[in-house]
Amino acid sequence: MFGFILQRLWQAIIVVIAMSALVFCGVYAVGNPIDVLISPDATQDIRAAVIAQYGLDLPLWQQYLAFLGRILHGDFGRSFVYNMPVSELILSRLPATLELTLAAVLFASLVGIPIGMYAGYKPHSVVSRAVMALSILGFSVPTFWFGLMLIMVFAVQCGCMPAGGRGDTVSLFGVDFSFLTLDGLSHMVLPALNLALFKFSLMIRLARAGTRELMLSDTVKFARAAGLSEFTVLSRHVLRLISIPLVTVFGLELGSTLAFAVVTETIFSWPGLGKLIIDSITSLDRPVMVAYLMLVALLFIVINLVVDLTYALLDPRLRKGRA
Repeated sequence: MFGFILQRLWQAIIVVIAMSALVFCGVYAVGNPIDVLISPDATQDIRAAVIAQYGLDLPLWQQYLAFLGRILHGDFGRSFVYNMPVSELILSRLPATLELTLAAVLFASLVGIPIGMYAGYKPHSVVSRAVMALSILGFSVPTFWFGLMLIMVFAVQCGCMPAGGRGDTVSLFGVDFSFLTLDGLSHMVLPALNLALFKFSLMIRLARAGTRELMLSDTVKFARAAGLSEFTVLSRHVLRLISIPLVTVFGLELGSTLAFAVVTETIFSWPGLGKLIIDSITSLDRPVMVAYLMLVALLFIVINLVVDLTYALLDPRLRKGRA
C-alpha cells in the first residue's frame, strides 16, 4: 500500500507540472490585462512601466519559469485587481465554496441513495416510477433555469427564503461558516438545492440500477434463506456491494461540483471561488485564473487518490492484489 501511495504521488506531481504548463500558456494567450489595469489615456511610458512591473515584457517561457519558481515557495503572485496575494484571496473564498459543495453532495448522496435503493427494491410501484421521472427531470433541467425558478418561487413569490448572499457567519478556528447560524443556513438552502439537482438524479439512478441487479443475485437469495430481514439485506449486503461505484461517483462529483459551482454562485451571489473566477475572467486577472485552475486540478488528483484508497477499504481483494 505504501508503494502504491508513492506511485500515485509521483504521478500526481507529473500531472500537476503538465497542468501548470497548459493552464499558464492557455490563460496567458487570452487577452491583455494591461488594457484593463490602466486607463486608455495613459502614456506609453506609464504603459511600459506597468508591463515591466508585472513582468509581461518577458518571453512566455521566462514568465512560466518565474511562475514555477514562485509556486515552489508557495507564492502564486498578486492579484491584478484586488492587489493582494492570490493565495490569501483564494483561501478567503474557499471555505464558502467548500461549505456549499459539501452540503450539495451530501444532500444528493444521503437522500438520493436511499430513494434510489427503494426504487430498485420495488421497481414497479407508483412511487418508484415517480422517483425515476423526478430523476429524468433533474438531468434535463438546466441548472441556471432551476436556480432562477427557486428564486422566483421561494424568494419572490413566497418570501420565505433569501434570494442571494451568504448571510450571517460564525468564525470557527479562524474560518467563517454559514451553516452554524440560522440566517446563514437559510441562505444556503436554495443554492445547495440548485447545485445538488444533477447529483441527486445521478445518485438515484445509480443506486436503483445497482439495487435492482443485486436483488436478483445469489447473494440476496442466500441472505433471505438465512432468515435475514429485508432491511438487513438491503443495508448490510446490497448497500455494501453497490458502494464502490457510488464512492467513485461521489468523489468525482465532489470534485466537479467544487470546480463548476460557477453558475450557482453567480445566480445566488454566493461569495465563493466560482464568483471569484467569473470576476477574474471579466477583468483578465491572470494570477487568480491560473491559481484557481491549478487548485481545481490538484483537488481532482487528491480526490482520485482518496477514492482509490477507499476502494481498498471496501474490497479486501484489492488489498491482497496490492500486497
